[in-house]
Amino acid sequence: MTAIKTDSVPMLTVEKTVELLAKAYCTVISGGLPLRTVPSVMLWGPPGIGKSQAVRQLAAEISEQTGKATHITDVRLLLFNPIDLRGIPTANADKTLAVWLRPQIFQMDDSDDTVNILFLDEISAAPQSVQAAAYQITLDRTVGEHRLPENCIVIAAGNRVTDKSVAYKMPKALANRLLHIAIEDSFVSWKKWAVANGINSKVTGFLTFRQNELMCFDASADDLAFATPRSWEMVSNILNHVSDDVDEVFPLIAGLVGTGAATELRTWSKVYRELPSIQDIFDGKQPRLPKSTDAMYALTAAMTAYAREHRDDLSALAHSIQYADKMPPDFSTLLMRDYMFLEKDFKQKLMRIPAFMRWLSTKGALMNGVI
Repeated sequence: MTAIKTDSVPMLTVEKTVELLAKAYCTVISGGLPLRTVPSVMLWGPPGIGKSQAVRQLAAEISEQTGKATHITDVRLLLFNPIDLRGIPTANADKTLAVWLRPQIFQMDDSDDTVNILFLDEISAAPQSVQAAAYQITLDRTVGEHRLPENCIVIAAGNRVTDKSVAYKMPKALANRLLHIAIEDSFVSWKKWAVANGINSKVTGFLTFRQNELMCFDASADDLAFATPRSWEMVSNILNHVSDDVDEVFPLIAGLVGTGAATELRTWSKVYRELPSIQDIFDGKQPRLPKSTDAMYALTAAMTAYAREHRDDLSALAHSIQYADKMPPDFSTLLMRDYMFLEKDFKQKLMRIPAFMRWLSTKGALMNGVI
């Protein structure tokens, strides 16, 4: 194997990748041009960085901007044989020629009100016989006699040799026909997504307090469980849907992010005992602020989670903003920034709240251009 070099391609966050690709595809769609006008995309990055998440976010963004339904066909190439892509050979009607039955991945809705995304994941790790067929799809949008519909976007993803994952060198002739993007980790980009998507407040609070714990992938280590944006999302699912008690589900968390990160989360989560009633805050009762720094991180995360569930209750939001005005300025600013992540253009709703406008007039300069 030869190392795959990504030094010459742009390093973008998931958020920026989605933004740029959505603009490209939506511009092509609105101009009535074929989707193949934009070259097939190749996403590079270590395991768990958010390549698959980027594709899901892209689909949602295209759907929102164009009004078209989007469907993702997720093909994990590492699990495929060449015949899975080419189809099964059989005889034609008069038994004089071999024809290939259409494989399942080509069964797509080709109507004008639909956009299909064929996501070829783990392309760099697939056996070379599978890669050959996948590359034909990526370049020519065909395999043998089968052709993708015109309303299909093709996106591939893979790891590099430096990620200590199985990865074969991509032929230069192929590489030169793809649009390459290397995904980089960014806490701010992840936090914006996490707040909008209901990631558990203990996860967002802990990672705001310890941002370096978001992505702990080390290609030189042999750890089976390690922290990545993907594994923290799975931790959130356990806390949201199994038990919010970190002690109770500690072995499950450790099995996802490793014992070290899980222990730090468990130790930190004890600060929740110091927090005032979040409902009292939103009811306007103005309970006493906690004193410790880690408890303040927990408080802002818990308030953001509550605000997400009550984001249409402007009166409750106003009470929480009045309470935030008593916080140290850096935590008050952190909370207001997180509020603006609750949903797209949420700052427009916040600006209808007099308490927020008063906060903005005194502390808005601390937002560093967010508004």
